[in-house]
Amino acid sequence: MSRKQFVIIGNSAAGISCVETIRKNDKNSKIIVISDEGYPAYCRCLISNYLAKEIKEKEIFYREESFYKDNQIELILNKKAVSLDTRKNVVILEDKNKFSYDYLLIATGSSPKFPSIEGMRRKGVFGFRSLKDVEEIEKLLPFANTACILGGGLIGIKSASSLLKRGIRVKLIVKSKQILSQILDFDSARIVQSFLENKGMEIFLGSDVVEIMGKDNVEGIRLDSGEKIPCSLVIVAKGVKPNTAWVKESPLKINTGILANEYLQTNIPNVFTAGDVCEVKDLISSQYTINALWPVAVEEGEVAGFNMCGERKIYPGSLGMNSVEFFGLPVISIGIFSPQEKAGYEELIHQDLARNIYKKFVLKENRLVGTILIGDIRAGGLFLRLIKEKKEVISIKDKLFNENFNYADIKGLIEEREKIYV
Repeated sequence: MSRKQFVIIGNSAAGISCVETIRKNDKNSKIIVISDEGYPAYCRCLISNYLAKEIKEKEIFYREESFYKDNQIELILNKKAVSLDTRKNVVILEDKNKFSYDYLLIATGSSPKFPSIEGMRRKGVFGFRSLKDVEEIEKLLPFANTACILGGGLIGIKSASSLLKRGIRVKLIVKSKQILSQILDFDSARIVQSFLENKGMEIFLGSDVVEIMGKDNVEGIRLDSGEKIPCSLVIVAKGVKPNTAWVKESPLKINTGILANEYLQTNIPNVFTAGDVCEVKDLISSQYTINALWPVAVEEGEVAGFNMCGERKIYPGSLGMNSVEFFGLPVISIGIFSPQEKAGYEELIHQDLARNIYKKFVLKENRLVGTILIGDIRAGGLFLRLIKEKKEVISIKDKLFNENFNYADIKGLIEEREKIYV
């Protein structure tokens, strides 16, 4: 096997998964990992747990520094890639250093969106995406009594929950008419909202922030209603954007993210992409999308790694799925949970408000295409399998709501087969 040079831009889920796959298949080629952060690989999903003091700092890292040495990986930290020359096969960093490659993986992830409102650059305004964000927020907590969180998605609620656990008063400002609109329907969102409010979270629906007040430091926010809320800490959680700016001048095809085919290959044959910057077909809808999820990034990185080594592996598409817990209340959302066009879809719903239980199944052509589970998630893995394998469920439709639903109920529908990367 000829010795190649693999360059990986990104040191998180997709990048590490790709590196490990390459090294399993190629023991000799050179691997260079470049990251604009200053840490070994850490689990971004756990930064809210770290802020809540539920885990120690060492527990957030899932690859030690020795990992890079043991796998003969050249690790370059605190260096940002700023341009790409696909004709010369060269990546250029902000310090003007250049790295040539035979194969390149772009796994640069995404960054928080900061709205253009007055005061957004005041001290005390943070995103919530990185370990550095948590470290900076931590410095302010001894002096903070109230925090305002802008955005009612997963990042907003996870950061708000962490601060509540630290004894900080939290006010969640949500522009839409419900929280968690990207993963829950209206009725299930109300259950979670009521639960969070009982835990002490104050939630403002249908409200937007028009100003972050203060001189140098944050002193409060002003809503579009005119109401002013004093606070000394603001976390902006109004979505993320893929980190594509540095390749805008390259020939790479970009929509929202960098477009990839079923091999995680871009329109440039020796350039691949994975993770939150990668736009690929959705497994259920077949539309190009970004499912910015840790398990998806791991899967995409693995498939990209195989293909970069010349072992052709097809990635059938990403799948939107979230599994989260708020103060002990488990929530799972998979696939198409609230179809915009109702024609052709069947929705089955069961609620037990006294127990904070909500179950919803979305079917199309008698196949399960999505589900929401709150409170009782014990069969979540089985429903995920049915969705991925696109099995008809008409014969078990009357059993879906059973609390003891188990493998025996679906055994006749599924078939054992070789592992596929979905």
